[in-house]
Amino acid sequence: MPPLIYTLHSGQLYGTERMALATLAGLHRQYRPVLLAPGGPVHEAAARLGIASHPTDNATQLARRLFILLRGCRQAALMTTGVSHSLIATAAARLTGCRLAHIHVVHGGTEERLSYGRKRLLERLPVTLVAVSAFVRDRLLAHGCNPARIEVIENFHTPAADPVPDRCTAGTLSRVAVVSRIDPIKRIDLLLAAVARAPDLQSVTFDLFGRGSDFDALREAARPMSNIRFHGFVPDVAQRLPGYDLLLHTCAEEPFGLAILEAMSARVPVLVPNAGGAGSLVEDGITGFCFPANCAGGLARRLTELGGLSPDIRARVAAAAERGLHTRFAAPRGITRYADLLERVAA
Repeated sequence: MPPLIYTLHSGQLYGTERMALATLAGLHRQYRPVLLAPGGPVHEAAARLGIASHPTDNATQLARRLFILLRGCRQAALMTTGVSHSLIATAAARLTGCRLAHIHVVHGGTEERLSYGRKRLLERLPVTLVAVSAFVRDRLLAHGCNPARIEVIENFHTPAADPVPDRCTAGTLSRVAVVSRIDPIKRIDLLLAAVARAPDLQSVTFDLFGRGSDFDALREAARPMSNIRFHGFVPDVAQRLPGYDLLLHTCAEEPFGLAILEAMSARVPVLVPNAGGAGSLVEDGITGFCFPANCAGGLARRLTELGGLSPDIRARVAAAAERGLHTRFAAPRGITRYADLLERVAA
């Protein structure tokens, strides 16, 4: 059985890392899964899934591990997330004589040039780009990537081992969750501005889960607002979501938004910008709710409207979103598309 090697630039357990684990686990019947990533909790998660993993904290360690894995292999499958990973892997394959089925998964990120612009460096390599959303594909095209070399395979939802508990939508909007890195591009500042201008929102508790470069500054700015609470990174946040009335996502540049699918699975309504990858996951009023992207006033108005919305309407929207997880975002559909692509690339 040929190896399927997935390389990551982070050892954390955010969306990119969780999707890598889900993809490796889903393809274990066709390949022998191997994860290469910097040290971090992703390795413990891999061990629980029975996936072999190796810490690779720098380019030298990555090159050495790839050489060991590819040496003696006639063929292997490779999924990378960093341009340098693809370059190193291509060199290792040539040195070892291993034939690679090589795809490069583009999850997007916080820096336009690094997330999309540098992908053009892979144009001369035998690499197929996979965009995790139509938004990511459009950003790649905007930076001059060849459309013939891009496949769109949306991220998918892997159901939790434990069933989601039944939940009753409260009569009022009282608890809102925000699951996001606290970086400038994520626009958490919009929430602070919205709460400051809408007195009715003072009665709503906003719990923010995640860390990032803006964490300390925004937490300090929100100190006068006792209803906005910063919790930092919490590993079991998906299990906490059923206790909330709404998931709020503020980033209009989000490539996808895996936390949105997790909220849908928990039958929690979602509010997202009407732009970006997050906006493409929701049909306003049908499977979720939208607000004008990058507009604090629009966000305040929408939150206030949702606070006065009938709980039956919120429950109906959440149920419609949950049904979509069994079709558009079903794990078997995503795994099949990756398996087919790897087979085509290998051929």
